[in-house]
Formats: sequence, C-alpha cells, structure tokens
Amino acid sequence: MKKLRVAVLGCGRIAAVYKSALEHLDGLCEVVLAMDKHLNRAQAFAAGFAGCEASDAVEPEAFRRKLTECSPDLVHILLPHHLHCTYAVTALECGVNVLTEKPIAITLTDADRMIAAQKASGKQLGVIFQNRYIDGVRRVRELIRSGELGAVKGAFSTLNWYRPASYYECDWKGRWETEGGGVVIDQAIHSIDLVRYMTGMEAVKVQGHTARRILQTIEVEDEADAAITLENGAVYSFFACNYYTMSSPIRVEISCEKGTALLTLEEMEIRWNDGRREVIHPDSAAGTAVGESYWGAFHEIQVRDCYEALLEGRAMPWTPQDAKKTLEIVQAIYLSARVGSDVTL
Repeated sequence: MKKLRVAVLGCGRIAAVYKSALEHLDGLCEVVLAMDKHLNRAQAFAAGFAGCEASDAVEPEAFRRKLTECSPDLVHILLPHHLHCTYAVTALECGVNVLTEKPIAITLTDADRMIAAQKASGKQLGVIFQNRYIDGVRRVRELIRSGELGAVKGAFSTLNWYRPASYYECDWKGRWETEGGGVVIDQAIHSIDLVRYMTGMEAVKVQGHTARRILQTIEVEDEADAAITLENGAVYSFFACNYYTMSSPIRVEISCEKGTALLTLEEMEIRWNDGRREVIHPDSAAGTAVGESYWGAFHEIQVRDCYEALLEGRAMPWTPQDAKKTLEIVQAIYLSARVGSDVTL
C-alpha cells in the first residue's frame, strides 16, 4: 500500500501529540523529515522514525531546498502563529500539501495569501481544529443539520483557563506581532470554531471587548467577551479568560427549539424539551492522548482523516476558506474592541 511521505516543521511542545499520532499511523505514512531551529529537538523527534532526517535548516529558502531534496507529500506546520503563512506558501509553491496548526494565520491578508498559493499549486491546505472530531460535537452537528433539534435560538461558550506569566516567556507568545492576540486567538478560537461547526451558521455581526487585567507583562488580552450575532439572528454569547486558578473544562452550549446541547470538556449532554436525555462520552482511546489535557485527544483522528483523503485522491476535510471564517470572527472581536462599536462581517 502506498504511504504518504511526511515532514514535520517545528518540534516544540505540541510536536509530542504529532509524534504519538504518526507512530499510530505508520500504516499510512512514512516520516522522512523533522525540522526545527534547535537541531536537538528535531533529532529527538526523528529518532522515533527509521530513516527520518533531522535538520535545523529552517530559514525559508533553506526550507524550500530541503523540501525539494526530500520530496514529501505533506508537511505539518507546528510553528508560532505568525510563521504559518510564510512556510505554508513556501511548501505549496514546492508542490507539497500542508496541514498546519490553528489558526490558519494571524491576519486575513495572510490567510488570503495562503489560499491563493493553494489554488495556484493545485495542492491541498488544511488547518487543525481537532475538537470538531469530538464524538458529541459531530452528533450535535448532525442533529442540527437534519432539523431534529430545531432552529438554533442561541449559544454560549466559556473558557476559564490558567496561564502563568512563565507561559509567555518565549520568543513569540504574548505579542501582537507574533501571536496575533491572546486568549481569543490562542485558546478560545476552538470554542468559536465549535459554535460555527455545530450550528452550521456564520456570524454577521460582532460586538466585542478585550482587556489585559491580570497578566500585565504581555501585550495581548487575557480576557475577552463578545455578543456574536449569527445569520439567523441568534446571539452567541462568548467569554474567555486565562487568569483563573486552573484550566477549568470549557463549556459550549447550543440552545435550539427542541432541546439544548452542552459540551463540557469532551462530554456532550443533549437535553430534549420532551424529557429525553442523551450523554455522549468520547471514545475510550481519548484517555490515552499524549500532551497537555487541554489539547484534547482528537489530533490523531483528524490527521488520519486527512491522510486517508490524500491517499484516496479526495479533498481533505474542510477548506482553508472555512478556517478563514473562524479567523474572521476572532479578528472582528479584536476590531470591535479597538473601535468600540459593532463590526459587521
């Protein structure tokens, strides 16, 4: 059976999730290249895969040459947010498919550059939003799409997490230029994406507010809230902060005409107005996920889905245009907070 030749760019903290996933997906892929600006990190990642080359040649032109030499089918981009665009465009120009960590980029202009490069290359560009694969999330999406839960009346999400000052002691976090924001674009973007995904609706207006209340050593926000109006007029109430005492389970609720669906961490509870109740727990394999608990347990499932699509000649799930829609809401919250008024999308 043909296997995908896979490269990994960026071997920092999140790479542990990918290393575990790729080990489990060895029937679908061959990891041929691991790259990081710190060679020892690339070597540690490559050590788990026979014949995998480790390299610290990560300047854009050196990266371009390395891709040409190794000819991977796909590269995973696990880099700081502001680098997603540069390296995705380079890879696509080299004829390599791309699967990048969220967000697609930190500006809509960069997202458009990536989309244009994807179209010009004829290759594929995907963005990781692993929480779409939570069992209960997919169930609620189906119930809303089929009309079984009735029309969406409203939604809310809350994220109360803890990030100490030390979390930002690196060369890119906590800065607008490199992270693109704070708790909204880095953590709560998943909640925003889940509401889009489950309801199947886009935002049309955003009234947002951001603040830096506790973490005074950073440039970006540590708290945000917004009233996000969806296309049918329903309002999505959004709140996020990262100065709580711990990383409490996220909560995302969708209120519909015939019932309510509440996601708490990775457990979904659906309460129907007629008294029925359905609780959907994640697959037992979720308990064995590698890495921080707040990363969730579904990276491997999305990566598998993308690999199988490429091997079968199908489009990877969801388009970069879809990922841009989630970024548009993030950017609308920031813009609304800056100008002090509603932003229409």
